[in-house]
Amino acid sequence: MILYPAIDLKDGQAVRLVHGDMERSTVFNDDPAAQARSFVAAGCEWLHLVDLNGAFAGAPVNAAPVEAILQGTDVPAQLGGGIRDMATIEAWLSKGLARVILGTVAVENPALVREAARAFPGQVAVGIDARNGRVATKGWAKVTDVDATELAKSFEDAGVAAIIYTDILRDGAMKGPNTEATAALANAVSIPVIASGGVSSLDDLRALKSCGAPLNGVISGRALYDGALDLGKALKLLAD
Repeated sequence: MILYPAIDLKDGQAVRLVHGDMERSTVFNDDPAAQARSFVAAGCEWLHLVDLNGAFAGAPVNAAPVEAILQGTDVPAQLGGGIRDMATIEAWLSKGLARVILGTVAVENPALVREAARAFPGQVAVGIDARNGRVATKGWAKVTDVDATELAKSFEDAGVAAIIYTDILRDGAMKGPNTEATAALANAVSIPVIASGGVSSLDDLRALKSCGAPLNGVISGRALYDGALDLGKALKLLAD
């Protein structure tokens, strides 16, 4: 399993939210590129980036810090938040991003996901953010009637590289991931699934490793910044 350290960008800074609430943010680093370099120096082989302002605006907002991260590190990075048209997808991939994450458009314009996955094989992921099993869009501000697992299954033949599944009620809360729901979704599709939301200890990583589903990886944010999750030990556990 791959550990994807999360760098969530708000107003140019690396922050963490609680339950996706923009009013409940904690700034952990005012130099996101430096934060990215420290993760890479510790041995991380991927980076998970989120443009929080972009998710609400529907277009990239934190482009400058993302570009600084891409220029300052030599590991692949995936980015979500405000990527809702082909031009934006092409622009990010041309700047060296390894993978774009499409969330809101996966619900509102699934044809775009399919078009992008065909045009850029291996470089398009779907972000499924769920609250009580229902998909939330537009920076988690709107909860739809769409079932998270059904949405994942609808892209089974689209050629997407991965699904990032986030349980919003666990995100940033340091209360552990929704292992059961994550495993159920991963077992329902053949697309690689990355777990996100609530991972706060080595025990959480062990639970995900033994959840009965072949997860591609796990995203962790606040626990790494707070020191609740030792990065070196986490990387070793997932590599074993």
